[in-house]
This record gives sequence, structure tokens and C-alpha cells, in this order.
Amino acid sequence: MAADAGDGVEFPILCETCLGDNPYVRMTREANGRECKVCTRPFTVFRWLPGRGMRYKKTEICPTCAKLKNVCQTCILDLEHGLPVQARDAALGIESSVPQQAGNRRDYAARTAGSLEVVSGETDFSGRADPAGREMLKRMARKGPYYKRNRAHVCSFFVRGLCTRGSECPYRHEMPEGDPELSKQNLVDRYHGNNDPVARRMLARASKRPSALAPPEDKSITTLFVMGVEGAAGQRELHDHFGAYGELKSVSVASKGACAFVNFTTRAAAEAAAHAAQAGCVVAGQALRVAWGKPRPKGPSAEASSAGAGSGSGTSGRTARIPAPPGAAGAALYPSQDPTAHGASAGSRA
Repeated sequence: MAADAGDGVEFPILCETCLGDNPYVRMTREANGRECKVCTRPFTVFRWLPGRGMRYKKTEICPTCAKLKNVCQTCILDLEHGLPVQARDAALGIESSVPQQAGNRRDYAARTAGSLEVVSGETDFSGRADPAGREMLKRMARKGPYYKRNRAHVCSFFVRGLCTRGSECPYRHEMPEGDPELSKQNLVDRYHGNNDPVARRMLARASKRPSALAPPEDKSITTLFVMGVEGAAGQRELHDHFGAYGELKSVSVASKGACAFVNFTTRAAAEAAAHAAQAGCVVAGQALRVAWGKPRPKGPSAEASSAGAGSGSGTSGRTARIPAPPGAAGAALYPSQDPTAHGASAGSRA
């Protein structure tokens, strides 16, 4: 069998989770050490320990197959969103062009190996989907690395009560939990986006989850909450961008929280801006996230004042009042604000 064109690579195509949080990770490299589990062609195998208490990990598919699907060579998850191939393709509406027959897979990988560029995790594949698909993709995408996935496997001897290694056992001594269906995943099916139980659950959960840009039932809400306001995206840029959808009352930017509140005059203008934001919101070159604002809660002071106004001078609506300190004309509201309560004389007050 001919050697893989990917031989000689210096570093594998990995996601942040599989690489681990150890900045001084050491890898072993074996040229043509194993055949790819998808195209069955030999490739350079890397093996490393992602962190203390984790299990050793290795690359499972060749770089060519990883580039064709933009997935990690180890976990076969999308490099950009951390999602299974089936869930990503369903959200983006992509149909796989990689042959699934063994012979055709090898031929297709051999023909495309030299024409593929290096895949970057910053590639925006979500631009190929409709607004609803992009919104679903954002809801399903993992926000950060999930290092718990690198833990050691459960000790099968411990499950049967036969492990005698105790604390020296490199495997986890705990009973397995979860659905047995998740432990019977086929790597080739996951790569092609077929019959993946994890993807099916994620798609079902995302379809039932309401969208963050769904118009709220309260018609008095005309404010949009904008997140990720940094860099050149300031108050003027936000005003110019959202002002195209209708008249604005105000644009308030909180620089410390990297967010902003865009208040429209009418509900129709706010809904038009929210609908347009489903396809992506880019202001001054900065990608922003948009959600509907929440109504202001009524404070206790407003409730107390309304209760007092309704009770009048009667005793049924009487509220507790703190008496003014002696010598003060109602200036102090709490005993801690009265100097005479701390031993000072009344004549010494300013």
C-alpha cells in the first residue's frame, strides 16, 4: 500500500479539548504507524497525555479525512463548534460529498490529498446556512473546551468487583452511568454523519428550545440586548446600524460588561432588527450577539408607595416607619445615620 501524502506532518489537527490544558504537552510521533479508520490509508500517528489524571489520546483518522470534514483527528467533532458531524450538517443543510464505500473512500482521499488547504478552526462555515440554521448552530455549539471528556475510562475489573490495584489503578473506580446506546458509537458512521445518537439528542433538544430572538409576549418590550461590544463597535456605530430598522429612543453602552442596550421607539422596529440579527450581526467588523431585553422589575419602593397611597390615613394599610432621631428634622432615615445614637451631643451636629 502506498504511503500517505500526509506523512511528515509536524502537528496533528486537533480541537482544544483533545489537546488538553497542559501548555507543556509532549507528543510521540510515528510515521505510517496506523491505518486511518475511515479511508484505511496509513498515516502519521501522534500520541500524548492531555493532562494529569487524564488518559492517553491518539489520532484516529488521517489529516486528509480530517480536512475533508473539518473535524478533529481524535474525537471526530467539528473544529469550530465542537459538534458531531451529523448535528453540524443538519443545522447548516450540508450534504456529504465524501463516498462511504471503502474502495471509493480510499480513491477519493488519494485524489484530494494534495489539493486540500490547512483547515483553520476560525473558518466560518455557518455563513452557508439560513438564519434559522445559524441560530440553531449557536444554541448547540459548546462555549469552551470540555476537558472532562479526557478522563480515564471506567475500570471493567472494578465494575465486576475484581480489581486489586486500588489507588494505583490508572482507570476510574466508579460505576458507569448513562445510556448504553452512547457507548456503542461507530467512528465511521460518526464521520459521515449517520446514525449518531449524540447528534440526534442534540438536534431534538435544540429544536424544542425557544430561540433567543423569538419575540416576547410582552408587547411593551422594545429593547434589544447586544453582547460582545468591543473594539471599534461603539455607541455611534450601534446607533447607525440599528437605526436603519426604525427610530431609536436611546443606545446605552456598558464598556465594562462589553454589552449595550438598544431601545426602539416602536415594537415593529425592534422585531425587524431582531429578525435581521438572526442572520448575523456585524458592526464595525465585530460579530455581535443579540437577544431581547427583559422588562424592568417593579422595585419595592414603588410597591410601598402604591400601598401607602391606597391605604390613606386609615390603620389597615399602616406601614412601619423609623422614627426620626431627637434634634433632627427628619433628616436621618436610619439610626446609623444619627450621630447622637453614637454618643455625640445634639449641639455638636452641623
